[in-house]
Amino acid sequence: MPNTLTAEESAAGWHLLFDGKSLEHWRASDQPGSFSVKDGAIVVRGPRSHLFYTGPVQQHDFKNFELKVDVMTFPKANSGVYFHTKWQEVGWPELGYEVQVNNSHSDPSRTGGLWGVQDYLKVVSPDHQWFTLTVRVEGKHVTTFVNSEKTADYIEESPIVRKKGLEKRYLASGTFALQGHDPESEAHFRNIKVKVLP
Repeated sequence: MPNTLTAEESAAGWHLLFDGKSLEHWRASDQPGSFSVKDGAIVVRGPRSHLFYTGPVQQHDFKNFELKVDVMTFPKANSGVYFHTKWQEVGWPELGYEVQVNNSHSDPSRTGGLWGVQDYLKVVSPDHQWFTLTVRVEGKHVTTFVNSEKTADYIEESPIVRKKGLEKRYLASGTFALQGHDPESEAHFRNIKVKVLP
């Protein structure tokens, strides 16, 4: 069943962040109408907006964790999953990293890469198919997977060197956010679950 945990997952410390029915414990910036719930999934489509997790798990402040999200993209979709970010009322989130979600948009950075930091250029899963995006953060080490394929393996350097506009992309702690990029982009998210790591 989508948006549920098995007894084994619960015992292992996994927590659901999305109930499959509502946007309870999530808060949208800019254009809240860009997010809705249909058939057990968060549907992202509309003007630029970001949906931040604001719920009780870990007081929505995660440092070391494993996050799993099932995602389906549609043609020309550009979206993303932010981590170590903070609520921001308008604009692109300044803090944290974005794990790209893009299988056919004109941006060459594809799903699973750390956008603007360690991009991934290969399409692993095509549009119209559910895939599982996994993000794991332990200390300064970030790994991501699309299904079983590793798409990022990054150790944050010191000192941090970033492109202009990405100066605040660094590891700290924070919440998660889903990206609504533009009115032509549609992506669906379900089975959003996290396990806090030591």
